[in-house]
Amino acid sequence: MLSLIVVAVVSTALIWIGGARLERAADRLAAHYALPPVVQGAVIVAIGSSTPELLTAILAPLLHAEFELGIAVIVGSAIFNILIIPAAATLSTDGSLSATPRLVYKEAQFYLLAVAVFILTLSLAVIYYPVSPEFGVGGEVTRSLALVPIAVYGLYVFIQYEDTVDHTAEAVEGVAVRRQWLGLVGGFVLIAVGVEGLLRFAIGLGDALGTESFVWGLTIVAAATSLPDAVVSVTASRRENDVTSIANVFGSNVFDLLVAVPAGVLAAGATTVSFSRAVPLLSYLVLATVVLFTLMRTGFELERWEAWALVAVYAVFLVWVVAESFAIFGLLGA
Repeated sequence: MLSLIVVAVVSTALIWIGGARLERAADRLAAHYALPPVVQGAVIVAIGSSTPELLTAILAPLLHAEFELGIAVIVGSAIFNILIIPAAATLSTDGSLSATPRLVYKEAQFYLLAVAVFILTLSLAVIYYPVSPEFGVGGEVTRSLALVPIAVYGLYVFIQYEDTVDHTAEAVEGVAVRRQWLGLVGGFVLIAVGVEGLLRFAIGLGDALGTESFVWGLTIVAAATSLPDAVVSVTASRRENDVTSIANVFGSNVFDLLVAVPAGVLAAGATTVSFSRAVPLLSYLVLATVVLFTLMRTGFELERWEAWALVAVYAVFLVWVVAESFAIFGLLGA
């Protein structure tokens, strides 16, 4: 158990350091290319900070034959992102976290579309490629099905590209472009090593405690892989760049659902998914999104009491997952 804890701590530190390098490099490159704040937060920085989730979705099935662990990490990370990161960004400032109507109505709603497309992809797998997983009903997500969410992400990038066409700003001079791209690569490598360590931690902890590894992927590993997102959003909020702070959350989750999970399928081939296990988790993700959307819509800002409300909703999620590990509810079959 002690060795598992050491692995988790070292892996989390590597992800933290790698995420910080990615954040700095992505921020400077976005400034160099004169991208608007929403695009910077929702695409460039979001993709960089979502690297841990992307690598989790790829490495879990390839190296450990644990595709559901990869999905658990991504869904758990999405719930962490949507609840804890905005709360942390709000509490790190002296006042509130401001949102714009465009951010609320465009980014948040496209994110809800991403969740719907992800659920639709799993539903198509159950309907056309049904299988019998260890728990409930399930389906086989094929490479052709994985292309559906990726195509929708292409639409998302196109919409953001249209913003860059209408946006006018002066590029920041004096940026060492080659050095920043090397920083991105270096951060990517550090995160890859950290992610592999966390996957081994989740599997080892599940074996030691007699629980399924996806339970720890939903909680501990998900929180650890979300550190780069947290660093980006909190740093942006302290710089009074609230739009980038919130847009990073939505952009990261859109990337995770529409690209990271399909990337794992494309890398590993057709993969079995328990639909009965996925639906309760995605339902809670929708609930968390509705809560955040509602709080942001009131005055287009998040106040400190609303941040604590988000923390409370996440605490309920943790209690539920822990209860599931003891088979109290049986919704996840843990």
